[in-house]
Amino acid sequence: MKISFLCFDLSDNSLGRAALLAQAASKVHEVELIGPIKPRGLWEPVKDIPFPVKSFPWKRYPAFFPVLGKMIQAIDGDIVVACKLRPTSFGVGVMKNILSRKVPLIVDIDDWELGFYLHSGFWGTVGRALNLSNPNGLPYTWLMEHWVRRADAVIVSNRFLQRRFSGTLFYHCRDTDALDPEKFDGLAMKKKLGLESRKIVMFLGTPRAHKGIEDLFFALENISDPSVCVVVIGAGKELDEMVKRHEKFKDRIKILPKVPFAELPGYLSAADIVAIPQRATSDTAGQMPAKIFDAMSMAKPIVATRVSDIPEVLGECGYLAEPDSPEQLASAINDIFNNPEEAHKRGASARRRCQDAYDMKILEDGFLNMIETVAMRRGH
Repeated sequence: MKISFLCFDLSDNSLGRAALLAQAASKVHEVELIGPIKPRGLWEPVKDIPFPVKSFPWKRYPAFFPVLGKMIQAIDGDIVVACKLRPTSFGVGVMKNILSRKVPLIVDIDDWELGFYLHSGFWGTVGRALNLSNPNGLPYTWLMEHWVRRADAVIVSNRFLQRRFSGTLFYHCRDTDALDPEKFDGLAMKKKLGLESRKIVMFLGTPRAHKGIEDLFFALENISDPSVCVVVIGAGKELDEMVKRHEKFKDRIKILPKVPFAELPGYLSAADIVAIPQRATSDTAGQMPAKIFDAMSMAKPIVATRVSDIPEVLGECGYLAEPDSPEQLASAINDIFNNPEEAHKRGASARRRCQDAYDMKILEDGFLNMIETVAMRRGH
């Protein structure tokens, strides 16, 4: 069979989840990715994705209406998997389903999309509600939540979303054979980065405000060891103003651009600690950070906050702090550097836990079974 994966924005980090599911399905089926794209092109970390990609220019309404039609026509899979409850992915999938009743539709929900619109207060939400030219604006995204029942199957990435939408829980699993710390030289990477004498606290991923990156910078106030530095991978000029606010720590903060997924383990090997300081907001309530699984697979000591499924996923293998508490982050980081043997044990336990519960093979088996069940139900 051929599986068409719909991504709401091929230039956005949401392509990571779509690519993950496409990789799982590609073990048995032919796959393709379809979605709108912005002038900057494919999301940098997966720009060399090995699957066919059908991209269409992102535009605002009314110019986007003919693009929607072309996207619907381009879908030729036997099953459609819409990644995210967004109009330019799930909405397109529903329209294809309506026009061609024989094409089953699976929706993958890995974030609470409405939550992204609710963090700016009453008037901010009103303003977003009136932004009708945005194809993925608040009114249309709200409608998507009420269309979930149109899907033949639902996938979710955390328990908050499972409570809200039901569905089958598939975490962001990882290939633990590829993400094996024994295959990488962390010291060599430190030297490459010019940080061989530093203790690295690494932040991976898109550094949006709700991910707590500034709390990590504030934590430096309570970390007296000058060799401890924060390394952010996956950022750009969007952090310039934030870094300026912490000017006194400029020699302890290093910002690196996005790197391809294939190179990520090498960079990750240089980390002494991986920090996942999610804040407690409507953005993070339905979000499970994918990078926690990279860090677990690479046997890294992990400092994270008690948000979403993080405590459950880490179990006793990490170090937890309350969200929005730079002081607790600093305390956990100091604890790790002061007790390296215990930190090493927890990192090794995290890798074993990832191998047992969050390995790519688990996602492949579960997702392929779902595809087979949906196909049989529709007579494919």
